[in-house]
Amino acid sequence: MIEFPNHSRSYDRTRRAVRFWGHDSAIEASFFIEEEALKRIQPDTGYDESSLLHAFDSNRDLICAAAAKVYVRGTRGSYDLVAGNF
Repeated sequence: MIEFPNHSRSYDRTRRAVRFWGHDSAIEASFFIEEEALKRIQPDTGYDESSLLHAFDSNRDLICAAAAKVYVRGTRGSYDLVAGNF
Protein backbone atom coordinates (compact mmCIF):
# COMPACT_ATOMS: atom_id res chain seq x y z
CA MET A 1 0.00 0.00 0.00
CA ILE A 2 1.33 3.43 -0.94
CA GLU A 3 1.63 6.06 1.77
CA PHE A 4 2.61 9.72 1.65
CA PRO A 5 4.49 10.46 4.90
CA ASN A 6 6.89 12.90 3.25
CA HIS A 7 5.28 16.32 2.97
CA SER A 8 8.00 17.60 0.64
CA ARG A 9 6.86 18.85 -2.74
CA SER A 10 8.34 21.04 -5.40
CA TYR A 11 7.26 22.81 -8.56
CA ASP A 12 8.77 21.51 -11.79
CA ARG A 13 8.65 24.32 -14.36
CA THR A 14 9.61 22.02 -17.23
CA ARG A 15 6.69 19.66 -16.60
CA ARG A 16 4.40 22.44 -15.34
CA ALA A 17 3.51 20.22 -12.42
CA VAL A 18 3.99 19.81 -8.68
CA ARG A 19 6.13 16.82 -7.78
CA PHE A 20 5.65 14.79 -4.61
CA TRP A 21 6.64 11.34 -3.38
CA GLY A 22 4.97 8.25 -2.03
CA HIS A 23 6.41 5.19 -0.32
CA ASP A 24 5.41 1.55 -0.60
CA SER A 25 7.61 -0.18 1.97
CA ALA A 26 11.12 0.53 0.68
CA ILE A 27 9.95 1.57 -2.79
CA GLU A 28 9.77 5.30 -3.50
CA ALA A 29 7.57 6.57 -6.33
CA SER A 30 7.41 10.07 -7.78
CA PHE A 31 4.09 11.68 -8.59
CA PHE A 32 3.39 14.77 -10.67
CA ILE A 33 0.13 16.68 -10.58
CA GLU A 34 -0.28 18.92 -13.59
CA GLU A 35 -1.23 22.60 -13.32
CA GLU A 36 -4.59 21.97 -15.01
CA ALA A 37 -5.45 19.28 -12.45
CA LEU A 38 -4.72 21.72 -9.62
CA LYS A 39 -6.88 24.31 -11.39
CA ARG A 40 -9.73 21.79 -11.59
CA ILE A 41 -9.48 21.11 -7.85
CA GLN A 42 -9.13 24.79 -6.93
CA PRO A 43 -10.30 26.97 -9.86
CA ASP A 44 -9.08 30.28 -8.43
CA THR A 45 -5.45 29.09 -8.39
CA GLY A 46 -2.96 31.26 -10.25
CA TYR A 47 -0.28 29.83 -12.53
CA ASP A 48 2.66 31.05 -10.43
CA GLU A 49 4.72 28.62 -8.37
CA SER A 50 3.54 29.95 -5.01
CA SER A 51 -0.15 29.65 -5.92
CA LEU A 52 0.25 26.13 -7.31
CA LEU A 53 2.13 24.92 -4.22
CA HIS A 54 -0.52 26.49 -2.00
CA ALA A 55 -3.28 24.72 -3.96
CA PHE A 56 -1.40 21.45 -3.56
CA ASP A 57 -0.97 21.95 0.19
CA SER A 58 -4.63 22.91 0.63
CA ASN A 59 -5.80 19.76 -1.17
CA ARG A 60 -3.11 17.26 -0.18
CA ASP A 61 -5.52 14.59 1.12
CA LEU A 62 -7.59 14.60 -2.07
CA ILE A 63 -4.46 14.53 -4.24
CA CYS A 64 -2.86 11.69 -2.29
CA ALA A 65 -6.09 9.66 -2.50
CA ALA A 66 -6.09 10.10 -6.29
CA ALA A 67 -2.39 9.18 -6.43
CA ALA A 68 -3.05 5.98 -4.47
CA LYS A 69 -5.69 5.01 -7.06
CA VAL A 70 -3.28 5.32 -10.02
CA TYR A 71 -0.35 3.66 -8.26
CA VAL A 72 0.57 0.12 -9.27
CA ARG A 73 3.42 -1.39 -7.26
CA GLY A 74 6.70 -1.75 -9.09
CA THR A 75 5.45 -0.84 -12.55
CA ARG A 76 6.82 2.70 -12.97
CA GLY A 77 9.11 5.18 -11.35
CA SER A 78 6.70 8.08 -11.71
CA TYR A 79 2.99 8.73 -12.13
CA ASP A 80 1.15 11.69 -13.62
CA LEU A 81 -2.10 13.04 -12.22
CA VAL A 82 -4.14 14.97 -14.78
CA ALA A 83 -7.40 16.89 -14.62
CA GLY A 84 -9.32 13.72 -15.53
CA ASN A 85 -8.22 12.14 -12.24
CA PHE A 86 -10.38 14.66 -10.34
